[in-house]
Amino acid sequence: MDINLQKTLVFISFIGIGLLLKVKFNSKEELNGLKKIILNLALPATIFIALMSVEIEGKMILLPLLALALNIFLFYGFPYLLPFTGVIKDTAEYRTARLLIPSLAPGLSCFPFVMEYLGEDYLAKAAIADLGNKIFVLLILYMVAMKWYYHKRNTTAIEKGTKIKSLVMTMISEPVNIFITIALLLVFLGISFESLPFFLSETLSRLSFIMTPLVLLFIGLAVHIKKKQFSKLISLMLLRAGVVALFCGMIASIAKITPSNDLLLLLSFGLSACSFWPFAHISAVDSLEKKIAIGKKTFNPNFGINILALSFPFSTIIILVILSSGNTFASIGAIFLLGIGLLFFGFAPFLYKIARITRRRAIKEKIEWIQYKTAKSESV
Repeated sequence: MDINLQKTLVFISFIGIGLLLKVKFNSKEELNGLKKIILNLALPATIFIALMSVEIEGKMILLPLLALALNIFLFYGFPYLLPFTGVIKDTAEYRTARLLIPSLAPGLSCFPFVMEYLGEDYLAKAAIADLGNKIFVLLILYMVAMKWYYHKRNTTAIEKGTKIKSLVMTMISEPVNIFITIALLLVFLGISFESLPFFLSETLSRLSFIMTPLVLLFIGLAVHIKKKQFSKLISLMLLRAGVVALFCGMIASIAKITPSNDLLLLLSFGLSACSFWPFAHISAVDSLEKKIAIGKKTFNPNFGINILALSFPFSTIIILVILSSGNTFASIGAIFLLGIGLLFFGFAPFLYKIARITRRRAIKEKIEWIQYKTAKSESV
């Protein structure tokens, strides 16, 4: 059996175990505890080891800029597609989707699989690229959320500067960012991972070993998709993935990226799940609007939760399929075909709805014509 297929089966088994363990995790606090272990211990240790094992090149500074370009492209381009999913413009749902769709959460949905399929060098590249995404989701999207809130409420910002400063401090104090900074500093000083004290390197190595199993268990435990709005949400995810694939194909064509692993990294990173941070901004705004009627609020937190709930398993599955397929998607042509295919299926619910409306209208017109002919013949 192919080694990639075997790896995928192992991953699916862990996700299945997570699904079975859902009955043992009775509260959100327990699930959040597992997520904190992953994001604050296992993931930082894994990224630290990966960065210290790779040769940092000057051109890597382009990676955060590329991630930021994808965020901006999705933010300004995707709103044109939202009406096709049934999300009405200038509604709370519309603003919620606009804030969540351009964000990326590669830590849980991308990094573990990049590590397993592409190796430490590519995990290091992905970690560096994520710095640009973090600036976008933590700072830029917060400012956008507050701008919409102040515009909706017709008020002026009072604590805006203080809040932005707080978010900057949050970004700086995140364990992942601290470990990235330390690792890059040590690499520039010429210090390798092997030269670190044994107790430190061994501790980090053992923390790194638990990342992939914990992430897969977390996926199984966290999956909870509601039937309501499923068609709208799956259409959103498919269109988002299609746009990302076309963007990756366009970038690969312009930059003439040909190495298969580079293309797979570009595609996998871009297809990461939506980030929780924009939802945190939505929750902050919602707390300021406690006395506002639901229909008049800036955002719709429940719709945001549903986007996150579907985004995570959707991204995980599609990234797993891409990376486990060998070089199937490791060409610019294949990436463009993937993007077109995803867009087609994303538009399918809208096209189906239009077809049903057209069919009903045709049937109604036919019935009216028969009734008219019948009435005319009876009058004669």
